[in-house]
Amino acid sequence: MSGASAKSMLRSPFILIVGTVLTWFIAAFLVWPNLNVLLATFFPDGSFSGRAAEKLFSSQRAMKSLGNSFLLAVALSVTVNVVGIFIVLVTHYFKIRGSRILFLGYASTFIYGGIVLAAGYKFIYGDKGIVTALLLKVFPGMDAAWFSGFFAVLVVMTFATTTNHMLFVANALKGVDYQTIEAAKNLGASDWTILRKVVLPMLKPTLFAVTILSFLTGLGALSAPQVLGGRDFQTITPMILTFTNSPTSRDLAALLAVILGVATILMLAVMTRLEKGGTYYSVSKVSSALQKQQITNPAANAAVHVIAYLLFAVYSLPVLLIVLYSFADGAAIQTGQLSPGSLTLDNYTRVLTQEAGLRPFIISVIYSALAAVIAVGGLLFVARLLQKYRNWVSSLFEYLLHIPWILPSALLALGLIISYDHPNPLVGGAVLTGTTVILLIAFVTVKIPFTLRMLKASFASVNSSLEEAAAIMGAKTLYVFRRVLLPLVLPAAAAIAALNFNSMLDDYDTAIFLAHPLVQPLGLVIKANTDGAEGVEGVANTFVYTVLLMVITGLTMYLVYGRSSRRGAKGKRARALPAATAPAAGPSLTEVTGTKEPSAPLR
Repeated sequence: MSGASAKSMLRSPFILIVGTVLTWFIAAFLVWPNLNVLLATFFPDGSFSGRAAEKLFSSQRAMKSLGNSFLLAVALSVTVNVVGIFIVLVTHYFKIRGSRILFLGYASTFIYGGIVLAAGYKFIYGDKGIVTALLLKVFPGMDAAWFSGFFAVLVVMTFATTTNHMLFVANALKGVDYQTIEAAKNLGASDWTILRKVVLPMLKPTLFAVTILSFLTGLGALSAPQVLGGRDFQTITPMILTFTNSPTSRDLAALLAVILGVATILMLAVMTRLEKGGTYYSVSKVSSALQKQQITNPAANAAVHVIAYLLFAVYSLPVLLIVLYSFADGAAIQTGQLSPGSLTLDNYTRVLTQEAGLRPFIISVIYSALAAVIAVGGLLFVARLLQKYRNWVSSLFEYLLHIPWILPSALLALGLIISYDHPNPLVGGAVLTGTTVILLIAFVTVKIPFTLRMLKASFASVNSSLEEAAAIMGAKTLYVFRRVLLPLVLPAAAAIAALNFNSMLDDYDTAIFLAHPLVQPLGLVIKANTDGAEGVEGVANTFVYTVLLMVITGLTMYLVYGRSSRRGAKGKRARALPAATAPAAGPSLTEVTGTKEPSAPLR
């Protein structure tokens, strides 16, 4: 089946229908909007024009934003790796007292990020922040706006993006063969030499990947520069947003978006080439599980402990203060002084019972739920077909569906705005710009690559003998998919939908370009509150929104990761029991059919 030809695909009416719908979607929302940005930039009147480039190079503000974006991207690639590798080592490699507690602090970025994290840091460290108010009492002459500009943006984004290290680098570290470390010790290598020449080289492929993610995150940063950058430090994406709002400057916005897209593609190409330049694997025939290492040098051991707990405080303090101040009254928020008498449930009552407070939360939930269901539901069929039929047609479709991964969200959003601000035959002559539908389309679009990759992995884990057996018994394609394949991949599909839902709840980067003025999602409301638009009540509402989002995100993470990890741990304990004490159980799916149960991705 894996070598099925393009001709065999065309014989099935079901495949033809899916292919037709998929072709229309790719053309309407992935290819044409991005192509239209290029046309609007370089062919505004039907002929080539360099006017946009001339305007860009003559705009000091735009050129400065370009420089700031690349400066932030390069700096972030360094700082995130330094902090990320350190926190992974102290939680998974070195023997550090209280490493489990440290992990909980470092993992706080799993449950909040984006505009919520930037707003939280501003409320705590900004010119009117809680910590700043306390510092001013101790140092009256200090600058209240100390936490702003490049320094503040870099700090916030550094701690926000170490999540990739906690997920991917930590998982790669667990795969390091402990025998190689023991061999290095027997040869007299020091702790530092083993770490530098044995352990870290084996992590290079993963480190290349997270470096790419860090660079691209810094290059396309929007929320942190907008909230904390101030007038002196603005990056490309905020400039694109500013120019987009003015019809006379949309060509500048388009050119900046194109530059952002080209830089993204070049970075991916360069890092991929560098990654292929070496061999990073263990040559041991029988691998053994990694064991935590004791730091033998007392001074180094003490220094690592001190730095680890200082970072723990940096990670944990915003979360703790946000939770506490979500219960504080207006006076306590203004003065930064908490007391038992200032704690109240009024903030939660106002947000959860009044329409003005609850409306943005409901809007975000509806948008996120619809986008998650549409992305997963629509791609279930597509992922299966791409996984089953491997030929040039399926490869072409797969490459096109990964466009949102290689282009920044600002470019995708601007393409939709330019392409559908007038009647367009691709969508039946409708105008989408300024409607509530266009944001939903964008949400679905940006989640396509991740959803497709995960669903393909889930289908690949299903033994093909099940489908072949059903086909031999006369079952049709749709019946096999509905009764055999779908039940097996449904747990993974539900987990992917939950992760997609979770990531879009507080979205700001896409919503700021495409949201309807009267239907504002949560991310935009939180940004407005950080600017003081709603006064103290708005700040209190933001604290409540953040806590609610952390609860929802934490629950989602538990359902996707925690339960499966517990099942895996129980399975290991059961296998470790002696035969006489092992609990009796009926035959498993593996024993009956010879297949393995599909595991959820990103477990």
